Amino acid sequence: MKKLLKFLIYLILLVILAFGFLIVYGTISDYKPEPQELIYTGTTPDVIADSAEINLMIWNIGYAGLSEDMDFFYDGGENVYPKEEISLINLGQMSEYIKKNNEIDVWMFQEIDQSSRRSHFKNQYKAISQLMPTYIPTFGTNYDVFFVPLPFTNPMGAVFSGVATYSKFTPENATRYSFPGNYEWPKGLFMLDRCFLVNRYKVSNGKELLLINTHNSAYDDGTLRTQQLEHLKKLLDEEYKKGNYIVVAGDWNQSPAGFVPHFENNIMDNEERMDIPVDYMADWTWAFDSSIPTNRRVIAPYDAQKTLTTVIDYYLLSPNIEKLELNGVHLNFKNTDHNPVFIKIKLKN
Repeated sequence: MKKLLKFLIYLILLVILAFGFLIVYGTISDYKPEPQELIYTGTTPDVIADSAEINLMIWNIGYAGLSEDMDFFYDGGENVYPKEEISLINLGQMSEYIKKNNEIDVWMFQEIDQSSRRSHFKNQYKAISQLMPTYIPTFGTNYDVFFVPLPFTNPMGAVFSGVATYSKFTPENATRYSFPGNYEWPKGLFMLDRCFLVNRYKVSNGKELLLINTHNSAYDDGTLRTQQLEHLKKLLDEEYKKGNYIVVAGDWNQSPAGFVPHFENNIMDNEERMDIPVDYMADWTWAFDSSIPTNRRVIAPYDAQKTLTTVIDYYLLSPNIEKLELNGVHLNFKNTDHNPVFIKIKLKN
């Protein structure tokens, strides 16, 4: 009995020491990005015509780990990430879709890993870059944690991930902008440091085209998302006053202003629903497909008759940009918990 008690005491002390080390090392190594970081400068940037038509596609690839047969612990499921062969199949099938759509001028991805346990340390950013050797890739880090301890029975471990933009046009530069706010310590040590990535392109009339790749917060009470919208609005107002053209695109983790779903084969998710206020950037164009869901709940594997779905991936266009075509692409969440969304735009001269 004494030996058992002694063993339990040692075990408890070991757990306490391990947890203390995790918190201390996590605090010391915590990723603290600057408010703005220049990550790319084009030596010979392209000049885009002031009446150009441009094809774009946004897609949250879910680190190739949230395919149709997956659930996720943070959403109420049980799993953390799939087996390596499944992850590689997901990435391979998404890569085939990307290669087939070579008419796309700009791809904007979210949740793309460079070195994470959840994706078996496959450099997805590099792999997709190799698919498109003529595109200029840029990457904004929004998740850099040495060890995520949850769930305790099967920790997520190391994560290095972010947003990536691949463009046929060479930008003047690309800058990572930090979103304000985060979760309180120590939870914030293991959560994302949200950001948006701004690619700037020269336009023939002397103005600039800004393509902004965003991935806003999730799982909060709305406070962080509200702060992020206000922070983004300041930049949008400043840049539009200069006469610049602006596209904001990505995973907003909230539905667009004025969204009314018209799903034919899916169930709308109204649980804890959060929409962007209708007076936010009121004169701008919210470009979304109300008939195709872009995201599903991952509390259980995908079932079109049961799974709750919504629209949180879409575009915001400044008034000097015309929307020519837009459609969500329903891939039935085969390889990720998001569907891609296509848009064709035209700059107004």
